[in-house]
Amino acid sequence: MKELTIISGKGGTGKTSIAGSFASLAGNAVITDCDVDAANLSLLLNPQTKVKHPFKASRKAYIHSENCSGCGLCFELCRFDAITEDFQVDTLSCEGCGVCYHACPEETISFNEVVSGEWFFSGTDYGPLFHARLGVAEENSGKLVTLLRQKARETATDTGSDTIINDGPPGTDCPVIASLGGTSSALVVTEPTLSGLHDLERVLEVCRHFEVPAQVCINRFDLDEENTLKIERFCRENSIPLAGKIPFDRIFSEAVVQGIPAVEKSNGTVRDSIVNTWERVCDSLSKIC
Repeated sequence: MKELTIISGKGGTGKTSIAGSFASLAGNAVITDCDVDAANLSLLLNPQTKVKHPFKASRKAYIHSENCSGCGLCFELCRFDAITEDFQVDTLSCEGCGVCYHACPEETISFNEVVSGEWFFSGTDYGPLFHARLGVAEENSGKLVTLLRQKARETATDTGSDTIINDGPPGTDCPVIASLGGTSSALVVTEPTLSGLHDLERVLEVCRHFEVPAQVCINRFDLDEENTLKIERFCRENSIPLAGKIPFDRIFSEAVVQGIPAVEKSNGTVRDSIVNTWERVCDSLSKIC
């Protein structure tokens, strides 16, 4: 089984558009939207939800006021200012640390598991899709990413699919680590800007740390040829394969409006560049797996 995770050092590089196009080209892959904090791959794949499950991975404190003596110890100990002056819990501020629960002398505080969001199993024209939606101010997105990837692997095994495509989150924090761990290969999508190069270096360090083979794709490469050359030089000097360069085109935004992958919108240079990038990625995956 080959598992490709598409990530970026920063947001706005076009990672999801490329992931949607790859899903279209793959044809029978299992697809996962691991960018659970801002999931939008479904905008391109028009999924039909088959199963919806609650996601529980955090706890919140609750003060039973009828038994509370008002001693104020929970108010004093809470480092997140989640206890109000009338001894109620502000659930948006509560980080679920449990200090108040363990310290309460009257044992009037319960520490309950709460629903942090939902995850979905959906059908698309391109294969099964696993995606999720976190609630407002909810965390533990790394656990949710791990859950989605686990379900995707189970489905790929059951259906006989040999390819999983993960649309990963941007950055270098917990959800990115959860998206990368154990994956076959990573495609890092960047753009020809100074911040794009800087964040590319950071996310490649994460790939290197977890020993995940990485390739680079430069999106909108023709907007700044000087920075594109800098990225190409960086890749050569660090022996990082350059999978492809995709030109700027309004086709990408038009495809989002129409709710289709960009590769289906174009018949010209953009499509050719996406297809060539996909073929290089597949060739690399075949050598790794």
